[in-house]
Amino acid sequence: MWQVLSILIPLTAVAQTDFQVLDGAYAALRAKDYDTAIGLFQTALSTAPNRADLRKDLAYTYLKVGESSSAMNEFRRVMDLDPTDQTVALEFAFLSYEAPVDPIPAKARARRMFASLAAVGNQTAQQAFDRVDRPLRDGIDRWTRALEIGPESFSAHLELAQLAEQRDLFDLAAKHYLRAFQLRTAQKSILIDLSRMYSAMGRPEDAVAALVAASRGGEPRAMERARELLPDRYPYVYEFRNALALCPSNTALHRELAYLLLAMQDPAAESEFRNIVESDSSDLLSAAQLALLLLARQDRQSAMPFADRVLSGDDPALALTVRSAIKPNLMAKKSFEAGFLDDALRYLNIAHELDPSDCDVMLRLGWTYNMLHDDRTALHWFELARRSPDAAISAEASKAYDNLLPSVELFRTTAWLLPFYSSRWRDVFSYGQIKTELNLQHSRIRPYVSTRLIADVKPAVNNGALSERSFILGFGVAVRWNRFIAWAEAGSAISYIRGSMVPDYRGGLSWSGRWVNENSYYLEANADEVFISRFGNDWLSYLQTRVGYHWFLVNLNLTADTNRQHWANFVEFGPGVRYHFANTPKGLLFSVNLLRGVYLVSEGVPHQSNFNDLRVGFWYAITK
Repeated sequence: MWQVLSILIPLTAVAQTDFQVLDGAYAALRAKDYDTAIGLFQTALSTAPNRADLRKDLAYTYLKVGESSSAMNEFRRVMDLDPTDQTVALEFAFLSYEAPVDPIPAKARARRMFASLAAVGNQTAQQAFDRVDRPLRDGIDRWTRALEIGPESFSAHLELAQLAEQRDLFDLAAKHYLRAFQLRTAQKSILIDLSRMYSAMGRPEDAVAALVAASRGGEPRAMERARELLPDRYPYVYEFRNALALCPSNTALHRELAYLLLAMQDPAAESEFRNIVESDSSDLLSAAQLALLLLARQDRQSAMPFADRVLSGDDPALALTVRSAIKPNLMAKKSFEAGFLDDALRYLNIAHELDPSDCDVMLRLGWTYNMLHDDRTALHWFELARRSPDAAISAEASKAYDNLLPSVELFRTTAWLLPFYSSRWRDVFSYGQIKTELNLQHSRIRPYVSTRLIADVKPAVNNGALSERSFILGFGVAVRWNRFIAWAEAGSAISYIRGSMVPDYRGGLSWSGRWVNENSYYLEANADEVFISRFGNDWLSYLQTRVGYHWFLVNLNLTADTNRQHWANFVEFGPGVRYHFANTPKGLLFSVNLLRGVYLVSEGVPHQSNFNDLRVGFWYAITK
């Protein structure tokens, strides 16, 4: 019983609320407060969107305030909900006939609806159809005769095409839209009308070609409208060629096809640019690009006439660009080496504009933007350059991309694991951490959440100091500055043996560095100061150094703490090897170290002050 009431009570409340809203809407309608009525109808429809009666009342209310477009939209929705309502269909048809936006397609739609309703016996629709169709038929006959006996004119073809479209004579309309465009090619909006006819005729490729031609060069409004109607992808090469067949004088369209072929590394790009400059001597950009292509294959003699055309043209900015572009890579290199990064960037952008397929330029654009601290733009250029067919460029760009990517991602997750066997303790230990940082752009502060693992195989030794046998969940904040990282963390340690949970507070300061010379000798060092609350608020200090050559190395490590515990105060020294096996993950290193150590605190030492330790294990780290 209570379950039934728990369902009915909310439904009753909703019904009461809807009734109150509708009552207010109709009261406002009677009081001719149409704006209030519209708002209340919209509120009611938000909870009952399929109420055809409410949408019809809202549509008529829109008509009272003169919002015919909104009324037409609501009548369209009512028609979807109730296709049998002829009154609504008639209202929609009359509004379509008077629609100010896209009037020709709207009038054609209205005529079709009048015809459809007349076919099922609606007399009002029959009368409206006769009033609409007769002038169209007479107009088509009149303009057809005018074109047969008189001189050809743009206006006659356009008028005839629009009348034919309104009577759904798509072939006739397409024929005269095309001829009207041929007489006035600057009026690209006609191509949108032509595309509409091709679509109605079932010729989708021709329809797309007309839109592509309208979307490149010409009236800004027509270009924008055509781009809205095009498929949500970049046009294919054959679609550019179909568009050029329709509009061969469209230089902007022809140039874009040439650049597309250039990006595809298609040899036909050069002939396309050559065709452009031969047919349109005013296109200095294509002349400059053709000059660059000829220079790239060491044909300076053929390139210079086109370069001279640009240099003697009436565009000083482009002339300066071409003058610099004759040897832009050399100029960019000199500017970069001299520290003039803005100049280097300008020359590299010139080089890329004139040869978009040069991956070496893309790589140097990445490095230049990186030096200018614009890492997001640098990442974009490294991403492009790592697709280079040149293995050296691709490898350098990939390495730069991988190194730079974490610095711009909002979240950065790192994980590392260090399992190893120690003969000193006759035990296998495992340390690890998974940490996700929030990358605050333009800030050195990095909030993070972390899960640590501190484990071993044997029962915990030294009161759990070396192995807490716990998962430590915490959140903290790190501050990075050059090679230093300061961090603080609060959380809880959960023992996976006992199931207990205790508070855990940690923090510290770390520093690391690595130096490699040209002969592969290297020196690594890292120093850490770490505070751990659960072990008597102890501070531990670590200094680890490694001098090596390829896979061989020598260790020198120092460990100390403020509580003077013997296990945390010692010096150790000894050789080791560290190796990455082929066909294993990139972040995986295997190591073997043989160390001789000396305790610095004698109290509590279990046997003697010196010890030997053989450590065998691996290190694995990943970043996402």
